[in-house]
Amino acid sequence: MKEQTHRMTRQRRVILEELREMDTHPGAEEVFEAVRRKLPRISLGTVYRNLEILSELGEIQKLELGGTLMRFDSKTEKHYHMRCINCDRVDDAPMGFMENMETALRGATEFKIMDHRLEFLGLCPVCMEKALDRKTLEESSRGAAAASAQTPTKKASNF
Repeated sequence: MKEQTHRMTRQRRVILEELREMDTHPGAEEVFEAVRRKLPRISLGTVYRNLEILSELGEIQKLELGGTLMRFDSKTEKHYHMRCINCDRVDDAPMGFMENMETALRGATEFKIMDHRLEFLGLCPVCMEKALDRKTLEESSRGAAAASAQTPTKKASNF
């Protein structure tokens, strides 16, 4: 641990290990569920507090992205993320961190640039597939409705 005031407790170690095992960017509740398998008596509040401490110590990243859920990342090197606007899934963006963005802004503003965050928004593959399936279904429904409207209906004969 980087600071003497926060020793690596068993709970903190298990939280860190579980987060590192996940290949997603989980919220505290998801980390809590994973940690509870090893530490059944741990509380959600304890997980939240320890995630904050681990973030302050630089052991993990707290992701302050758009969306409704605070997420955590075991990768501490600077990198970007992509977030699905439908399901809030978060993935790492497959590109390197661009420090030159900060350098380019230094002469163009009076702000002292200290860091930057970049979040890409879009649809994840699962939501994109669902959207395409829904569009195909809607188009086929409209086509079927149009076809039935064009087909003359036979009147029942009184004979």
